[in-house]
This record gives sequence, C-alpha cells and structure tokens, in this order.
Amino acid sequence: QVQLVESGGGSVQAGGSLTLSCAASGDTQSTVYMQWFRQAPGKEREGVASIEIRSGITYYADSVKGRFTISQDNPKNTVYLQMNSLRPEDTAMYYCAADFASYRRNPLDPYFPYWGQGTQVTVSS
Repeated sequence: QVQLVESGGGSVQAGGSLTLSCAASGDTQSTVYMQWFRQAPGKEREGVASIEIRSGITYYADSVKGRFTISQDNPKNTVYLQMNSLRPEDTAMYYCAADFASYRRNPLDPYFPYWGQGTQVTVSS
C-alpha cells in the first residue's frame, strides 16, 4: 500500500498560480503511475494530469494542457502539480492518486486504487 498526503491548496484570483505537493510513503517502489484528479461539487471526477514514474512520461487533460505541469522528485517521493493561469472553473478539491498497475490504457482515468485526503483549490473571478 501507499499513503498520500496533499498540500498547497488555497484561494487565488483568476490568472494566478498555485503549486500542489503530494508526499508518498509506504510501498513507493511499486508505484508505476501517479495522478492528480479533481472533483467539484456535483461534478464527476476529472483526471487532470498523470505521470509514469519510471519513464517520466506525462499526460494532461485538454482542459489544463499548457497551464498545468506535473513533475516528480523521486528522492523525496513527492509529486507536484504546478498550476498557472488558473480559471474559476479550476475550482475543485484536488487529489493525488497512485497505481501499481504496470500498464493503464488511459492514464487519466480518475479511478486509481490509492488517493489522499485532498486539498481545496478555489479560484475567484
């Protein structure tokens, strides 16, 4: 198993930036994919960015492409989500998630087996 703790959320105005962090512990050596997904009240989960840990290949939802960047710091077992040019529609609870699966046909599918408690991001217009 892996435990995930997110931090870095907050309230910003449209056009601003935030960086989310996800600290992983436990069986991190078995982690193949890490993901950030979000969920706003009354809406379905949306996978916004994923990264294959060993290759560093990244994937982004069209809604955030060019504005968000997922990255990793392997020695620290930490994954980041740099969010720029934030919009009110980015307002949601953001979760970090992990998967041990050796292959995912859709790395942005927001139903990984492990996720944290989430961190709130609120963007005002």
